[in-house]
Amino acid sequence: MNLMSRENRFHESEIKIRKPFKIDPSLCIYSPQENVDSLKHPKIKSWMEFIKKDWTPHPTPKGYKRLALIIPCTKYKPYITSREHKAINSSLLMDGWEPIGESKAPSELTKFIEDGDDPRILHEGSLKKRNLILDRIVISEPLGLVPYEYIYFWKGEQSPATSYDDPGLFESRGTSISPYRDDCTALKVSDKKWKWGDSERNSYVYMHNYLAELIAFSLKRVSKNYHSIVAWVSPGLTHRSFLADHKIRTKEGIPKSRKVNGESKKLCGVLEITPEILEIMPTIEELKLSQQNLEKRLKKEGRYSSPNSVLSVYARGDGNDTPLGLKETLDFLQKRLNQMSNKESK
Repeated sequence: MNLMSRENRFHESEIKIRKPFKIDPSLCIYSPQENVDSLKHPKIKSWMEFIKKDWTPHPTPKGYKRLALIIPCTKYKPYITSREHKAINSSLLMDGWEPIGESKAPSELTKFIEDGDDPRILHEGSLKKRNLILDRIVISEPLGLVPYEYIYFWKGEQSPATSYDDPGLFESRGTSISPYRDDCTALKVSDKKWKWGDSERNSYVYMHNYLAELIAFSLKRVSKNYHSIVAWVSPGLTHRSFLADHKIRTKEGIPKSRKVNGESKKLCGVLEITPEILEIMPTIEELKLSQQNLEKRLKKEGRYSSPNSVLSVYARGDGNDTPLGLKETLDFLQKRLNQMSNKESK
């Protein structure tokens, strides 16, 4: 049995989409080559045209400033039901941000509201605090950007954002390959791991730079609507690379290129295309402080606090999947947004 066939991987993809939504089998994307092919998919083409040309933030009321917070796409969809997004949104709600308008969240999703959760945790609308309005936007492969208001529905139908599974750009996992394709050049290195070849790396560079250009173009078009844009993305992951410029790549060790057929192909990020359009958080310094603060909390709570224990809890976000959902890390996001709020209220 070929465990890497599309048929055998489909069930794993299917369970990532939470009811009442259903996965679109044609939007299961398992390799860099399939990511490039997805750019021709009618749903993705239509979505990208919308993001590039038609998506516009709601009008900002007089006396208010509008901010954008870019957060990562997640394994489970709708994104808002993931532990990472729930942690981020809980932090915002606890800090006084209030949802605007009525939510269109399907009633079937209420089972993901746990004890202690704010009942508004699944609200996809903009948030308001003092004289600021905050729009949440998801950075996604293969969709580029997904404004939060469209995470459930778009044009009266299930959103493409709740219809896909795309683990196809994560080289380190060793499974982002399509061995059934004629253009697969990946090398099998163990029973469950593969190493990318030239075709995978070439397609990765193409898709990476295509999405960076799409995101840069779209953000530049709507940037006049925003006072500030903050991206809350993890170091070392693809989303950070989509955004980073040369300086950030050098500082954080993010790859600047990929070798294809003996030649280096440059990876380009949003901040190289449109400098200073957004601020990337958390910084490396903030993440180091988060680990130090986490160690103090673990000791206070009587939990294991050895260096390895701290790193383990940190990597999993203390149950929230990633460091972006860790309380100590989110403190820095709250602080940054409050700085903007205090500055604008003066």
